[in-house]
Amino acid sequence: MRLLVIHQNFPGQFGALAAAWAARPGWQVRALARDTAPGVASFGALTRYRLASRTAGRAAHPYLRLMEAATLHGQAAARAMLHLRARGFTPDVIVAHPGWGESLYAKDVFTDARLVHYCEWYYRGTGADVGFDPEFPATFDDRARIRTWNGLHALNLTHCDAAVTPTPWQKAQHPAIFHPSIALQHEGIPTHELGPDANAALKLADGTVLKCGDPVITFVARNLEPYRGFHIFMRALEQVQRRHPTCRAVIVGGTDVSYGARPKNAANWVEHMLAEVRVDPARTHFVGRVPRQQFVRLMQVSAVHCYLTYPFVLSWSLLEAMACGALVVASDTAPLHDVIVPDVNGTLVNFFDVPGWHRAIIEALEGGPATLARRREARRTAAQYSQRRGLEGYDALIAGSSASRLAPTTDEPNLARRSPVSRYGVPALRDATANGSASCRDR
Repeated sequence: MRLLVIHQNFPGQFGALAAAWAARPGWQVRALARDTAPGVASFGALTRYRLASRTAGRAAHPYLRLMEAATLHGQAAARAMLHLRARGFTPDVIVAHPGWGESLYAKDVFTDARLVHYCEWYYRGTGADVGFDPEFPATFDDRARIRTWNGLHALNLTHCDAAVTPTPWQKAQHPAIFHPSIALQHEGIPTHELGPDANAALKLADGTVLKCGDPVITFVARNLEPYRGFHIFMRALEQVQRRHPTCRAVIVGGTDVSYGARPKNAANWVEHMLAEVRVDPARTHFVGRVPRQQFVRLMQVSAVHCYLTYPFVLSWSLLEAMACGALVVASDTAPLHDVIVPDVNGTLVNFFDVPGWHRAIIEALEGGPATLARRREARRTAAQYSQRRGLEGYDALIAGSSASRLAPTTDEPNLARRSPVSRYGVPALRDATANGSASCRDR
C-alpha cells in the first residue's frame, strides 16, 4: 500500500493514523504539508511545499480572497505532488484535509488514487457559529463571503472518492444532498494513555502545587477567544471567586486568534477580559500552551472542567478531559449534544447564562453523591473515541469497505446503554461504516 497524507498543518488530526500506517510492513506512507507545519520528529517522510511569491491580494473581490488563497495552496501542493510522482512515488490512496485547498488538484496529478477527504466543516450564514453571539453580530458581507467560501467545500465533496466527518453535528452542517455520501468517523484520541490518577499533582511556574482533590477549575482552548467562550468563562469566574475563597483557576491557551477577530480595544482577549472583570490574580493562573503531559496532569487534578464553544467543531481537549475522568460543565450548544448527557456524564449550561455558569461551577466544586458516577460515565463516553476505533474506521474508508463494527471492544466497556442521542438526523457515536456509506464520504 502506498499512502499519501495531506494536511496543511501536518500532522493535524492525522498524527496517530499516519504513525500506525507507517509502522505496517509493506506500507509506504508519505505526507505533504505547508512549510510552516509543525511536523512530527518521528515521521521523516514529510514533503513541505512553499507558496509562490504571489499571494491572494486585495485586488481580488473580498468574497473571493479565500477562494484565491485556496487555489494558490492547491497549485503549490500540486507542484509538490508532481515532484513526488517524478521521483517514483504514486499513491494508491490519498487521505487529505481539503479545507485550505491543498487537495484541489490531487486527482489531476494522481488520477488513479483513491481520494479520502476529511470534511471538517461546512459553513452556514445562520444557525451555527456565524451570528451566534449577539456581542459580535454578523453582517450581510460576512454571510455572503461565507456562502462563496463554501464553493471550495462543495467542490471537495464532489471530486473525492470517500468523505468522512468526525461527529454528527459536523455532518449535519453539510447540505442534506451530501449526507448519504459522508461517513461518520472520529479520528480518535489516545484513550489508552488517559485516565484518572488520585495521586496526581502539578506544580505551576509560580511554585503553586495542585493536587487531586483541590478545588481546581480548569479551562482549555487552543487560543483564548470568544469562539470557545473565554469571555463568558471569565465573567462567571469573577462570581465564583467571590463565593469560593480557596478555588484556583488554571487557564490553558494562547493569545492568538484561531477563529473570529481580535478585540478592537486590546492586544488580545486575555487583556480585554482582564480589563472588564476583577479576578484574584493569585488564584487565576494563565499558563499559556502546555506540554501534553502537563495537560493530562491538569485534567487529573481538575475538580471541574469548563468547556464552552459556539456551535462549531468539537475540541479534542474535551474528549481527553472526559477520558481523564474530569467533571465537565459544558455549554448547552449543539456540538455538545453529541457527547454530553445532562446529569449522566456532565452538566450543560446555556452558553450566555453567566449566573447559571456560576451556580454550576460552585455545585461541581462542592461535590456530591453524583460526582463520582458522572466522572465514570464521562470516561465511558470518551472510550468510544479511541484511536483504535478511529484507525479501524479509516482503514475501512481506505479500502472502500462497507463492513460495520458497532459492538464495543474489550477496552471499551458497555457504552451503548447511555450513549447520547443525536438531534441532527444522523446516528450518534458510530464509526465510519455504521451508516453503510463508506464508498464516498473532522482536529
